[in-house]
Amino acid sequence: MPYNLSEDPLVLGGRTFRSRLIVGTGKYSSFALMKQAMEMSGAEMVTVAVRRVNLNDKSGESLLDYIDPARFTLLPNTAGCYTAEEAIRIANLGREAGLSEWVKLEVIGDEKTLFPDTEGLLTATKILVKDGFVVLPYTNDDPVMARKLVDAGAAAVMPLGAPIGSGMGIQNAANLQIILESVSVPVIVDAGVGTASDAAIAMELGSDAVLMNTGIAAATDPVAMAEAMKLAVQAGRLAYKAGRMPKKLYASASSPLQGISR
Repeated sequence: MPYNLSEDPLVLGGRTFRSRLIVGTGKYSSFALMKQAMEMSGAEMVTVAVRRVNLNDKSGESLLDYIDPARFTLLPNTAGCYTAEEAIRIANLGREAGLSEWVKLEVIGDEKTLFPDTEGLLTATKILVKDGFVVLPYTNDDPVMARKLVDAGAAAVMPLGAPIGSGMGIQNAANLQIILESVSVPVIVDAGVGTASDAAIAMELGSDAVLMNTGIAAATDPVAMAEAMKLAVQAGRLAYKAGRMPKKLYASASSPLQGISR
């Protein structure tokens, strides 16, 4: 039987998603453009920075006005938090405002590189899991930390492919492969994806999903790039399931000479 993508859903935190692409909502020139790109991406889950949502004044235009809750699952994130305490507080604010009990957990350790503070991340993960959150932590590409986060109760691990917003693609495929072999929860590549080939490579390595924002929002045509990313994630997953040919050092004729008379 041929492989069927529709029969290969992403199961995350007890929920099932047909799309393996998760998209962000920041850096767009307008909410209207963001909405178009989201719809073209085919994503079913979108990340929302709790700090970008006006939780008090409901009279003005809001980011949430452009997200159809019947179509998209909200994944609040703690972007901009530099301590475990701050991230925990922001996650709770989002839940109390009715956004979600899910959280993409970010605890940043360095302002210039935006690399995660893994010590604070682990602390926050343990506390939020105990408080009933479904925690998806953004982490570095360290297999040891990935295992610690899973042991702490993370519903997935989200290792960076490259620094946030860099667009450099997967910089350490070896570490990503080790993480994939080391944990029992979904692995979602988060950060660094710049174009469709980056997304395809992440999926070809065996990642369960890819999360991106800048790669789409900063494109010359974000709507077209959103579609490209959708197709790349699908193609990468299909290639991974199909199983690539082994790499060889020397040439191997596409048309074998066996059986050809001379």
